[in-house]
Amino acid sequence: MMRGAQERRRRSSGGWVKRSAVGVALALLVPFGVSAAGVAGTANAAFDPSAFDFWVDSSAGMGPVKTRVFRAADGNTDRVVYALDGMRAQPVLNGWENDTDVARALTAANINVVMPVGGESSFYADWASPSTFLGVPGGTGSGSLSSSGSASGSSSGSGAFQLMSGGPGKSYRYTWETFLTQDLRNALRDRLGFRATRNGVFGLSMGGSAALTLAAYHPDQFSFAGSFSGYLNVSAPGMREALRLAMVDAGGYNIDSMALPWSPAWLRMDPFVFAPLLKNNNTRLWVSAASAIPGAGDVTSFMSVIQGMPLEALALVNTRAFQARMLSIGASNVTYDFPATGVHNWQNWAAEVYRMIPDLSNNIG
Repeated sequence: MMRGAQERRRRSSGGWVKRSAVGVALALLVPFGVSAAGVAGTANAAFDPSAFDFWVDSSAGMGPVKTRVFRAADGNTDRVVYALDGMRAQPVLNGWENDTDVARALTAANINVVMPVGGESSFYADWASPSTFLGVPGGTGSGSLSSSGSASGSSSGSGAFQLMSGGPGKSYRYTWETFLTQDLRNALRDRLGFRATRNGVFGLSMGGSAALTLAAYHPDQFSFAGSFSGYLNVSAPGMREALRLAMVDAGGYNIDSMALPWSPAWLRMDPFVFAPLLKNNNTRLWVSAASAIPGAGDVTSFMSVIQGMPLEALALVNTRAFQARMLSIGASNVTYDFPATGVHNWQNWAAEVYRMIPDLSNNIG
Protein backbone atom coordinates (compact mmCIF):
# COMPACT_ATOMS: atom_id res chain seq x y z
CA MET A 1 0.00 0.00 0.00
CA MET A 2 2.85 2.36 0.81
CA ARG A 3 4.49 1.69 -2.54
CA GLY A 4 1.16 2.34 -4.25
CA ALA A 5 0.74 5.67 -2.48
CA GLN A 6 4.28 6.67 -3.37
CA GLU A 7 3.65 5.74 -6.99
CA ARG A 8 0.47 7.82 -7.07
CA ARG A 9 2.35 10.83 -5.65
CA ARG A 10 5.14 10.33 -8.17
CA ARG A 11 2.67 10.21 -11.03
CA SER A 12 0.89 13.29 -9.71
CA SER A 13 4.16 15.18 -9.41
CA GLY A 14 5.26 14.03 -12.82
CA GLY A 15 1.97 15.12 -14.30
CA TRP A 16 2.36 18.57 -12.78
CA VAL A 17 5.85 18.94 -14.27
CA LYS A 18 4.58 17.78 -17.65
CA ARG A 19 1.66 20.19 -17.55
CA SER A 20 4.02 23.03 -16.62
CA ALA A 21 6.37 22.13 -19.45
CA VAL A 22 3.48 21.97 -21.91
CA GLY A 23 2.29 25.40 -20.76
CA VAL A 24 5.72 26.94 -21.26
CA ALA A 25 6.12 25.23 -24.63
CA LEU A 26 2.79 26.58 -25.78
CA ALA A 27 3.81 30.11 -24.87
CA LEU A 28 7.11 29.75 -26.71
CA LEU A 29 5.28 28.54 -29.79
CA VAL A 30 2.99 31.56 -29.95
CA PRO A 31 3.96 33.52 -33.08
CA PHE A 32 5.41 37.02 -32.75
CA GLY A 33 2.64 39.54 -32.77
CA VAL A 34 1.29 38.18 -29.50
CA SER A 35 2.38 38.95 -25.97
CA ALA A 36 1.18 38.39 -22.46
CA ALA A 37 -1.01 41.42 -22.50
CA GLY A 38 -4.43 41.31 -24.03
CA VAL A 39 -4.93 39.47 -27.21
CA ALA A 40 -8.54 39.77 -28.23
CA GLY A 41 -10.89 42.52 -27.25
CA THR A 42 -14.63 42.91 -27.09
CA ALA A 43 -16.41 46.15 -27.83
CA ASN A 44 -13.85 48.94 -27.65
CA ALA A 45 -14.88 51.23 -24.82
CA ALA A 46 -12.14 53.74 -25.75
CA PHE A 47 -11.88 57.23 -24.25
CA ASP A 48 -14.22 57.85 -21.32
CA PRO A 49 -15.05 61.56 -20.87
CA SER A 50 -16.03 60.97 -17.24
CA ALA A 51 -12.33 60.50 -16.34
CA PHE A 52 -9.65 63.17 -16.18
CA ASP A 53 -5.91 63.25 -16.77
CA PHE A 54 -3.81 63.44 -13.61
CA TRP A 55 -0.16 64.24 -14.28
CA VAL A 56 2.52 63.52 -11.67
CA ASP A 57 6.27 64.00 -11.94
CA SER A 58 8.36 60.93 -11.24
CA SER A 59 10.94 61.54 -8.51
CA ALA A 60 13.16 58.79 -9.95
CA GLY A 61 13.68 60.04 -13.48
CA MET A 62 10.72 58.83 -15.57
CA GLY A 63 9.52 62.39 -16.20
CA PRO A 64 5.84 63.40 -16.05
CA VAL A 65 3.54 60.38 -15.98
CA LYS A 66 -0.14 60.45 -16.91
CA THR A 67 -2.80 58.68 -14.88
CA ARG A 68 -6.52 58.60 -15.63
CA VAL A 69 -8.80 59.07 -12.61
CA PHE A 70 -12.49 58.11 -12.36
CA ARG A 71 -14.36 59.53 -9.38
CA ALA A 72 -16.67 57.43 -7.20
CA ALA A 73 -20.37 58.09 -7.79
CA ASP A 74 -20.93 59.30 -4.22
CA GLY A 75 -17.88 61.59 -4.25
CA ASN A 76 -16.04 59.82 -1.42
CA THR A 77 -12.24 59.95 -1.21
CA ASP A 78 -11.74 56.91 1.05
CA ARG A 79 -12.29 54.04 -1.40
CA VAL A 80 -9.58 53.77 -4.06
CA VAL A 81 -8.44 51.05 -6.45
CA TYR A 82 -5.52 51.06 -8.91
CA ALA A 83 -6.11 49.23 -12.24
CA LEU A 84 -2.88 47.96 -13.85
CA ASP A 85 -2.49 47.28 -17.57
CA GLY A 86 -0.97 44.36 -19.46
CA MET A 87 2.34 43.96 -21.23
CA ARG A 88 1.30 46.01 -24.26
CA ALA A 89 0.36 49.05 -22.17
CA GLN A 90 0.11 52.11 -24.40
CA PRO A 91 1.03 55.77 -23.70
CA VAL A 92 -2.41 57.28 -24.39
CA LEU A 93 -4.96 55.20 -22.44
CA ASN A 94 -4.82 52.31 -19.99
CA GLY A 95 -6.22 49.14 -21.55
CA TRP A 96 -8.94 48.92 -18.92
CA GLU A 97 -10.36 52.18 -20.26
CA ASN A 98 -9.61 51.48 -23.92
CA ASP A 99 -11.01 47.94 -24.05
CA THR A 100 -13.56 47.62 -21.23
CA ASP A 101 -16.14 49.61 -19.32
CA VAL A 102 -15.24 48.29 -15.85
CA ALA A 103 -14.66 51.82 -14.55
CA ARG A 104 -18.39 52.47 -14.76
CA ALA A 105 -19.19 49.47 -12.58
CA LEU A 106 -16.47 50.37 -10.09
CA THR A 107 -17.48 54.01 -9.74
CA ALA A 108 -21.13 52.93 -9.43
CA ALA A 109 -19.96 50.85 -6.46
CA ASN A 110 -18.58 54.08 -4.99
CA ILE A 111 -14.95 53.23 -5.69
CA ASN A 112 -12.47 55.76 -7.11
CA VAL A 113 -10.47 54.23 -9.98
CA VAL A 114 -6.84 55.12 -10.69
CA MET A 115 -5.48 53.96 -14.06
CA PRO A 116 -1.75 54.58 -14.64
CA VAL A 117 -0.95 55.04 -18.32
CA GLY A 118 2.12 53.50 -19.97
CA GLY A 119 4.64 50.99 -18.66
CA GLU A 120 4.89 48.68 -21.65
CA SER A 121 6.64 45.43 -20.62
CA SER A 122 7.60 47.03 -17.29
CA PHE A 123 5.91 44.66 -14.81
CA TYR A 124 5.45 47.95 -12.91
CA ALA A 125 8.84 47.31 -11.32
CA ASP A 126 11.91 49.37 -10.53
CA TRP A 127 14.33 48.12 -13.18
CA ALA A 128 18.04 47.59 -12.67
CA SER A 129 18.87 49.75 -15.71
CA PRO A 130 17.35 51.15 -18.91
CA SER A 131 16.47 48.42 -21.40
CA THR A 132 19.47 47.77 -23.65
CA PHE A 133 20.84 44.89 -25.70
CA LEU A 134 24.56 44.10 -25.74
CA GLY A 135 25.17 47.34 -23.89
CA VAL A 136 23.83 49.43 -26.76
CA PRO A 137 21.34 52.04 -25.54
CA GLY A 138 18.04 52.56 -27.29
CA GLY A 139 17.49 55.24 -29.90
CA THR A 140 16.52 58.84 -29.37
CA GLY A 141 13.12 58.24 -27.81
CA SER A 142 11.78 60.69 -25.27
CA GLY A 143 12.79 60.39 -21.64
CA SER A 144 9.21 60.97 -20.59
CA LEU A 145 6.17 58.78 -20.52
CA SER A 146 4.24 61.70 -21.96
CA SER A 147 5.76 60.76 -25.31
CA SER A 148 4.42 57.89 -27.30
CA GLY A 149 7.91 56.77 -28.21
CA SER A 150 7.83 53.98 -30.76
CA ALA A 151 4.64 52.11 -30.12
CA SER A 152 4.22 50.32 -33.42
CA GLY A 153 5.42 47.03 -31.98
CA SER A 154 2.58 46.98 -29.51
CA SER A 155 -0.07 47.31 -32.15
CA SER A 156 1.45 45.54 -35.12
CA GLY A 157 3.44 42.74 -33.54
CA SER A 158 6.75 44.16 -34.79
CA GLY A 159 8.31 44.43 -31.36
CA ALA A 160 11.35 42.43 -32.43
CA PHE A 161 12.24 45.28 -34.78
CA GLN A 162 12.34 47.71 -31.84
CA LEU A 163 15.25 46.15 -29.98
CA MET A 164 17.44 49.21 -30.56
CA SER A 165 14.66 51.80 -30.67
CA GLY A 166 14.14 54.53 -28.12
CA GLY A 167 11.09 55.09 -26.01
CA PRO A 168 9.78 54.52 -22.49
CA GLY A 169 12.13 52.50 -20.30
CA LYS A 170 14.98 52.66 -22.84
CA SER A 171 16.30 56.21 -22.68
CA TYR A 172 15.77 56.08 -18.92
CA ARG A 173 15.25 53.45 -16.22
CA TYR A 174 11.74 52.27 -15.41
CA THR A 175 10.96 53.04 -11.75
CA TRP A 176 7.28 52.15 -11.68
CA GLU A 177 7.13 50.70 -8.18
CA THR A 178 8.58 53.89 -6.72
CA PHE A 179 6.17 55.98 -8.78
CA LEU A 180 3.05 54.05 -7.76
CA THR A 181 3.88 53.72 -4.08
CA GLN A 182 5.38 57.16 -3.48
CA ASP A 183 4.87 59.81 -6.17
CA LEU A 184 1.37 58.93 -7.36
CA ARG A 185 0.18 57.84 -3.93
CA ASN A 186 1.25 61.12 -2.33
CA ALA A 187 -0.09 63.27 -5.17
CA LEU A 188 -3.51 61.61 -5.01
CA ARG A 189 -3.57 62.26 -1.28
CA ASP A 190 -2.30 65.84 -1.40
CA ARG A 191 -4.13 67.08 -4.50
CA LEU A 192 -7.37 65.08 -4.48
CA GLY A 193 -7.66 64.09 -0.84
CA PHE A 194 -7.63 60.38 -1.65
CA ARG A 195 -6.95 57.97 1.17
CA ALA A 196 -3.39 56.65 0.90
CA THR A 197 -3.94 53.49 2.96
CA ARG A 198 -6.18 50.44 2.52
CA ASN A 199 -6.35 50.91 -1.24
CA GLY A 200 -6.98 48.10 -3.72
CA VAL A 201 -4.94 47.13 -6.78
CA PHE A 202 -5.70 44.68 -9.59
CA GLY A 203 -4.34 43.86 -13.02
CA LEU A 204 -4.32 41.44 -15.89
CA SER A 205 -1.41 39.27 -17.01
CA MET A 206 1.71 41.38 -16.33
CA GLY A 207 -0.42 43.69 -14.21
CA GLY A 208 -1.77 40.77 -12.18
CA SER A 209 1.72 39.71 -11.19
CA ALA A 210 2.57 43.32 -10.36
CA ALA A 211 -0.57 43.79 -8.25
CA LEU A 212 0.47 40.97 -5.92
CA THR A 213 4.03 42.32 -5.77
CA LEU A 214 2.87 45.80 -4.79
CA ALA A 215 0.54 44.41 -2.12
CA ALA A 216 3.24 42.14 -0.69
CA TYR A 217 5.79 44.91 -0.17
CA HIS A 218 3.44 47.83 0.54
CA PRO A 219 0.77 46.40 2.85
CA ASP A 220 0.04 49.79 4.38
CA GLN A 221 -1.05 51.06 0.97
CA PHE A 222 -2.80 47.98 -0.41
CA SER A 223 -5.20 45.89 1.65
CA PHE A 224 -6.62 44.14 -1.44
CA ALA A 225 -5.02 42.78 -4.62
CA GLY A 226 -6.45 41.02 -7.65
CA SER A 227 -4.63 39.01 -10.32
CA PHE A 228 -6.35 37.93 -13.53
CA SER A 229 -4.39 35.52 -15.76
CA GLY A 230 -1.22 36.56 -13.97
CA TYR A 231 2.20 34.95 -14.16
CA LEU A 232 2.56 33.97 -10.53
CA ASN A 233 5.40 31.45 -10.69
CA VAL A 234 7.95 33.28 -12.84
CA SER A 235 10.92 31.26 -11.56
CA ALA A 236 9.43 27.98 -12.80
CA PRO A 237 11.45 26.13 -15.47
CA GLY A 238 11.18 27.91 -18.81
CA MET A 239 9.21 30.90 -17.51
CA ARG A 240 11.99 33.47 -17.74
CA GLU A 241 12.66 32.59 -21.37
CA ALA A 242 8.95 32.64 -22.19
CA LEU A 243 8.73 36.13 -20.67
CA ARG A 244 11.92 37.13 -22.47
CA LEU A 245 10.29 36.43 -25.83
CA ALA A 246 7.07 38.15 -24.81
CA MET A 247 8.93 41.30 -23.75
CA VAL A 248 10.93 41.38 -26.97
CA ASP A 249 7.66 41.13 -28.86
CA ALA A 250 5.94 43.78 -26.73
CA GLY A 251 8.10 46.76 -27.59
CA GLY A 252 11.58 45.23 -27.81
CA TYR A 253 12.52 45.10 -24.11
CA ASN A 254 15.33 43.14 -22.46
CA ILE A 255 14.29 41.18 -19.38
CA ASP A 256 17.90 41.20 -18.14
CA SER A 257 17.70 44.99 -17.79
CA MET A 258 14.75 44.51 -15.48
CA ALA A 259 16.44 42.01 -13.17
CA LEU A 260 19.34 39.62 -13.61
CA PRO A 261 18.54 35.89 -13.64
CA TRP A 262 17.80 34.49 -10.17
CA SER A 263 19.04 37.67 -8.50
CA PRO A 264 17.35 38.95 -5.31
CA ALA A 265 15.54 41.51 -7.48
CA TRP A 266 14.17 38.74 -9.72
CA LEU A 267 13.06 36.53 -6.84
CA ARG A 268 11.46 39.58 -5.21
CA MET A 269 9.12 39.75 -8.23
CA ASP A 270 7.96 36.14 -7.99
CA PRO A 271 4.59 35.72 -6.21
CA PHE A 272 5.37 32.04 -5.64
CA VAL A 273 8.46 33.11 -3.66
CA PHE A 274 6.92 35.96 -1.66
CA ALA A 275 3.62 34.19 -0.97
CA PRO A 276 4.27 34.10 2.81
CA LEU A 277 4.26 37.91 2.87
CA LEU A 278 0.75 38.00 1.44
CA LYS A 279 -0.38 35.53 4.06
CA ASN A 280 1.33 37.34 6.94
CA ASN A 281 -0.01 40.71 5.80
CA ASN A 282 -3.49 39.18 5.62
CA THR A 283 -3.95 40.94 2.29
CA ARG A 284 -7.32 40.07 0.80
CA LEU A 285 -6.63 38.48 -2.61
CA TRP A 286 -8.71 37.65 -5.66
CA VAL A 287 -6.81 35.29 -7.98
CA SER A 288 -8.15 33.89 -11.23
CA ALA A 289 -7.25 32.29 -14.54
CA ALA A 290 -9.52 30.69 -17.10
CA SER A 291 -9.32 27.23 -18.65
CA ALA A 292 -7.96 28.34 -22.05
CA ILE A 293 -11.02 26.71 -23.64
CA PRO A 294 -12.83 29.30 -25.78
CA GLY A 295 -16.26 30.27 -24.54
CA ALA A 296 -19.11 32.29 -25.97
CA GLY A 297 -17.71 35.48 -27.44
CA ASP A 298 -14.07 34.35 -27.37
CA VAL A 299 -13.99 33.29 -31.01
CA THR A 300 -13.91 36.75 -32.57
CA SER A 301 -11.43 35.52 -35.15
CA PHE A 302 -9.24 32.49 -35.82
CA MET A 303 -6.19 34.35 -34.52
CA SER A 304 -7.94 35.39 -31.33
CA VAL A 305 -8.16 31.71 -30.41
CA ILE A 306 -4.72 30.70 -31.66
CA GLN A 307 -3.17 33.56 -29.71
CA GLY A 308 -5.34 33.56 -26.61
CA MET A 309 -5.40 29.87 -25.75
CA PRO A 310 -1.68 29.16 -25.09
CA LEU A 311 -1.18 32.36 -23.11
CA GLU A 312 -4.12 31.57 -20.86
CA ALA A 313 -2.93 27.98 -20.48
CA LEU A 314 0.42 29.26 -19.22
CA ALA A 315 -1.29 31.70 -16.86
CA LEU A 316 -3.47 28.88 -15.55
CA VAL A 317 -0.47 26.65 -14.79
CA ASN A 318 1.21 29.56 -12.99
CA THR A 319 -1.91 30.45 -11.05
CA ARG A 320 -2.55 26.87 -9.97
CA ALA A 321 1.05 26.65 -8.77
CA PHE A 322 0.53 29.81 -6.72
CA GLN A 323 -2.69 28.35 -5.30
CA ALA A 324 -0.84 25.21 -4.25
CA ARG A 325 1.88 27.33 -2.63
CA MET A 326 -0.63 29.39 -0.64
CA LEU A 327 -2.50 26.28 0.47
CA SER A 328 0.79 24.69 1.58
CA ILE A 329 1.43 27.56 4.00
CA GLY A 330 -2.13 27.60 5.30
CA ALA A 331 -3.21 30.88 3.69
CA SER A 332 -6.95 31.46 3.87
CA ASN A 333 -7.09 35.06 2.65
CA VAL A 334 -7.64 34.25 -1.04
CA THR A 335 -10.66 33.82 -3.28
CA TYR A 336 -9.81 31.70 -6.32
CA ASP A 337 -11.87 31.72 -9.49
CA PHE A 338 -11.18 29.34 -12.37
CA PRO A 339 -13.86 29.81 -15.06
CA ALA A 340 -14.62 26.71 -17.11
CA THR A 341 -14.14 28.62 -20.35
CA GLY A 342 -12.12 31.66 -21.36
CA VAL A 343 -8.91 32.68 -23.12
CA HIS A 344 -6.42 35.53 -22.68
CA ASN A 345 -8.65 38.49 -23.58
CA TRP A 346 -10.37 41.60 -22.27
CA GLN A 347 -13.83 40.05 -22.30
CA ASN A 348 -12.84 37.54 -19.65
CA TRP A 349 -10.84 40.00 -17.56
CA ALA A 350 -13.75 42.44 -17.50
CA ALA A 351 -16.13 39.68 -16.42
CA GLU A 352 -13.72 38.83 -13.61
CA VAL A 353 -13.75 42.43 -12.36
CA TYR A 354 -17.55 42.36 -12.15
CA ARG A 355 -17.36 39.19 -10.04
CA MET A 356 -14.65 40.69 -7.84
CA ILE A 357 -16.32 44.03 -7.04
CA PRO A 358 -18.25 42.92 -3.90
CA ASP A 359 -15.10 41.44 -2.33
CA LEU A 360 -13.04 44.48 -3.30
CA SER A 361 -15.69 46.80 -1.93
CA ASN A 362 -15.69 45.04 1.44
CA ASN A 363 -11.92 45.18 1.88
CA ILE A 364 -10.82 48.72 1.05
CA GLY A 365 -11.29 52.11 2.66
